[in-house]
Amino acid sequence: MRFAMLALLLPLILTTGSDVSAVEQKPNFVLMMVDDLGIGDIGCYGNDTIRTPNIDRLASEGVKLTQHIAAAPLCSPSRAAFMTGRYALRSGMASTGRVQVLLFLAGSGGLPASETTFAKRLQQQGYSTGLIGKWHLGVNCESRGDHCHHPNQHGFSYFYGLPFTLFNDCVPGEGRDVLVDVQQTLQHLTFLFGVGLLTMVFVRVSGLLEVSLWFLVLLFFLGLVAAAVWYVPFALLQTWNCIIMRNQEVIEQPMTVETLPQRLLGEAQNFIKRNADHPFLLFFSLAHIHTPLFKSPAFTGKSRHGRYGDNLEEVDWIIGKVIETVDSFGLANNTLMYFTSDHGGHLEDSNAHIGQKGGWNGIYKGGKAMGGWEGGIRVPGIFRWPGRLAAGRVVEEPTSLMDLYPTLKYLAGDKKPDRELDGYNLMPLLEGKAARSQHEFMFHYCGIYLNAVRWHPPGSDSVFKVHFFTPNFSPPGAGGCYDTKVCLCHGEHVTHHNPPLLFDLFHDPSESRPLTPDTEPRYAEVLERTAKAVMRHRSTLPQEVTSADDASKASTDVHNVQNQMTWEKILWRPWLQPCCGTFPFCGCKEDAAIYESTTA
Repeated sequence: MRFAMLALLLPLILTTGSDVSAVEQKPNFVLMMVDDLGIGDIGCYGNDTIRTPNIDRLASEGVKLTQHIAAAPLCSPSRAAFMTGRYALRSGMASTGRVQVLLFLAGSGGLPASETTFAKRLQQQGYSTGLIGKWHLGVNCESRGDHCHHPNQHGFSYFYGLPFTLFNDCVPGEGRDVLVDVQQTLQHLTFLFGVGLLTMVFVRVSGLLEVSLWFLVLLFFLGLVAAAVWYVPFALLQTWNCIIMRNQEVIEQPMTVETLPQRLLGEAQNFIKRNADHPFLLFFSLAHIHTPLFKSPAFTGKSRHGRYGDNLEEVDWIIGKVIETVDSFGLANNTLMYFTSDHGGHLEDSNAHIGQKGGWNGIYKGGKAMGGWEGGIRVPGIFRWPGRLAAGRVVEEPTSLMDLYPTLKYLAGDKKPDRELDGYNLMPLLEGKAARSQHEFMFHYCGIYLNAVRWHPPGSDSVFKVHFFTPNFSPPGAGGCYDTKVCLCHGEHVTHHNPPLLFDLFHDPSESRPLTPDTEPRYAEVLERTAKAVMRHRSTLPQEVTSADDASKASTDVHNVQNQMTWEKILWRPWLQPCCGTFPFCGCKEDAAIYESTTA
């Protein structure tokens, strides 16, 4: 009788045991972020002329977020917030003035070692963690090789890619991106010293005037210094900034841009293959679609939107290959895949030869670097997890890139105490267990300055947005800052509004019809409620900087965190320059044999 009972119970025990095992199995995470992608560039977000079948498939098999918001409209602060689940000013990664992102790989600014990333939390939970592609959050602090800001120090066990970013200086003939006016001033100064020196030599030799030899020597050395200050950091930017690292080793300097997409894809696929048997986190941070645009032969001339369209269709192909790799190893049902952009498209980036080089932000106003305007911060957000997330679900509630941090923590089973977070666990929304976002209020920063506030009142479809100031577009009447190429957040570059501009994004997503007390019955309530929310938010910040005067006083200590965006930390320092070889003779190419063996 006992044996008969055991025989009956054994299948039940085994089934129960397998269910427990399945529950205890930690999920994998594949996070894919495109650089400078506009929300209007993707088919599933309304674009019907650029072909993105793989990204569209990701959305049809998963959950699409329609109000997914970046914490900043520029690379470095947005990525810092994404990695940490906290607004960038909490980590010192927000600007007080002109410099809004890290400009030199050999600067000392970057994501502080005191910050915690989702990679570090998952690493502590036993995950294999990898970052393939763009970092742009700093490398060194005090000496070449201390790697205090490096991805390896922030929880990524493996890193392959660009410690900086892809930018025009990486490709000769594509123009310049870094402090162009400063470069021109130094060039002109060098030229003037040279002309002055030659003139004085001529005057002395011809006997027209008596010119001291010491004056000529002084003029020569001043010209030499001006030339060095211009030429060494700026003319050699391709060597200094455009490099590839594997972990903490520089393996290519300067990098060969033409083969970069294939190498990054190969590394991402290989990371998945190496870690298919145990929990892993892959952050695939694409070099696309930041300028300079790639000229991959397989995609050149294939789209209806010139080189930008060609690049975007290449992005879609790359995403398809990553999905294919995950599925081929039978990992789909235990892998959360995520697709997004770090911020909106760059509207001002275009030229007569290529046409538009930046993205399209659809119906939304503004773009990259334009503060709180929706086009610069509303980005694609797609999650796929077959068997866990319902296919074809659409979430229209406000969500944030900062929500990834607490979401990954929750799914990895990390219950340890944490710092003040600004993101929320997305799983209740994604699974349909919650109808409302936990983001009743969201705060939109331009540098360290609070630019706008979003309020989603309980029990209402409305999403009110209050703008305290807006960037001054140039030339007047334009839809962006075409004179300066990027908008700035301070001084004469912005217009402050009193009372603030108010929009209802539910009824006016393009922010074209400001509300007034006559057109919005809740006008006074909205301003009052957002003002109180701002006060509560500021109470979580140890120190508040709200004006240019305060910013200058706090240039080294914003919010009790050392500011990483000061001139002192941004500018090039030779002793911090990552180098392949003996500085300053830096140069090497990635060993093709090693690359082929690691991606085979």
